[in-house]
Amino acid sequence: MTKIPVTVITGFLGAGKTTLVRHLLQNNQGRRIAVLVNEFGDVGIDGELLKSCQVCDDETESVNPSSQIIELTNGCLCCTVQEEFYPVMQALLQRREELDCIVIETSGLALPKPLVQAFRWPDIRQYATVDGVITVVDGQALAQGQLVGDLAALLQQRQADPNLDHETPLEELFEDQLACADLVLLTKTDQLQAPQRQTVEKWLKQELRPGVKIIPCQQGVINPDILLGFQAAVEDNLSERPSHHDHEEDHDHDDEIQSTQFVSDQAYDPQGLIAHLQQLVQQQEIYRIKGFVSVPSKPMRLVIQGVGANLDSFYDRRWQPGETRQTQLVFIGKNLDVQTIQANLAQIATKQSA
Repeated sequence: MTKIPVTVITGFLGAGKTTLVRHLLQNNQGRRIAVLVNEFGDVGIDGELLKSCQVCDDETESVNPSSQIIELTNGCLCCTVQEEFYPVMQALLQRREELDCIVIETSGLALPKPLVQAFRWPDIRQYATVDGVITVVDGQALAQGQLVGDLAALLQQRQADPNLDHETPLEELFEDQLACADLVLLTKTDQLQAPQRQTVEKWLKQELRPGVKIIPCQQGVINPDILLGFQAAVEDNLSERPSHHDHEEDHDHDDEIQSTQFVSDQAYDPQGLIAHLQQLVQQQEIYRIKGFVSVPSKPMRLVIQGVGANLDSFYDRRWQPGETRQTQLVFIGKNLDVQTIQANLAQIATKQSA
């Protein structure tokens, strides 16, 4: 029996994975795609963004709460996977005759290799194979030395000591994502000057296996034929994709990295809220902010997402009849002062409502 091809999309926080998957669903070219979203955070922000990708009709979605599978009207499926990967995969594989492929969007803090190893489990291996691993990289952030620290300093350290083993957990994670890649999508290159882009691409090529290509990708717009159909059977050649954690039985994420959510019935002025969030980023080690905002006198829901102080916002859809208009924000960072974040956002809500 032909196995269902599974494409794993990995990448660091805010690199553009969800935007990429949304575009793929909007331009599926008739493919029946199941999407699994492996989130970091208590509020299902990424899953909500995918469900509101304008290819599905909220009134005719079919939800299976037991498996967290949402069926979209274009024939696609969307799943939220946290600790339930195995049962959700089992549920999808029972419907394999209805699917052409599966796409898994990993958390920005997920190591891709342990996920691929799960496809060696007999009950999964019999019916599915990892077609390829796509790593999404934020070119602008990398050029500015974000996420992996100072890029120039990192290059000097690697030249001086090829056996350097003092990388921070975030650097190790980024390198593992690159080491597992069959294709790298470089985003936000429109924000780079030609010399910056050349420097970024030169460094990336040194980190990638021979033959792995780097392709620029803006706003997730890329032909699905490029993303799908690698036929790499990744689970069978993991030895060619070295990881910092190959000799560890289990890997725990940096305990200092955490997420917290803020939920409020208060409506916010977008400019004032974004300015306040940018101040919080300066005060704390916040890597990622994402969520939905209720805006006064606006019938549409505002989406806020970004890395560090670089915050983007757009209106994605109207609030549905009977839906509670709430502001929901997820913060991901290191050693977060959760009480201060909660208090500050509650305070600005009070000021704006006064």
